[in-house]
Amino acid sequence: MKTQSLIVLFLVFVMSCKSNQNNVEMKTVKSVLIAKGNLHGAGSEGFTKENSVIDNQSDWESLMARMNKVNNVSESFTETKIDFSKYAIIAVFNDVKGSGGHSIELNISTTSENTLVTVKYISPSGNATSVMTQPYYITKIPKQNLPIVFE
Repeated sequence: MKTQSLIVLFLVFVMSCKSNQNNVEMKTVKSVLIAKGNLHGAGSEGFTKENSVIDNQSDWESLMARMNKVNNVSESFTETKIDFSKYAIIAVFNDVKGSGGHSIELNISTTSENTLVTVKYISPSGNATSVMTQPYYITKIPKQNLPIVFE
């Protein structure tokens, strides 16, 4: 009987811990899409699969210069002048792919402890063009005093 009581108490404890973890309040962060698409330099732009947080003008200009190495990609950005006292840039790049149709989607939310950027890499379904591409996604979010975590 004592063993059964201990098991029940243990299960109640474990379930209460799990329910507390699930009660973390997550709020969606309003982001502004600056650009998404594919680089077509077959990797010559120098990006690997990477996630970046840009919080100053110098790094922003450096990113745009790298992206423009083969094609003037930044001319299609919705904006290039960023007020870094109010905003930060999230830039995500995937690996170079051997075909078209690949893309990236982001979901950005915040808790009391961090800003969480969930990255979803999307592959083509069905036939795709036979051209080397490198998907990217760049967005602007309000500056916060929370660490930014990618998953």
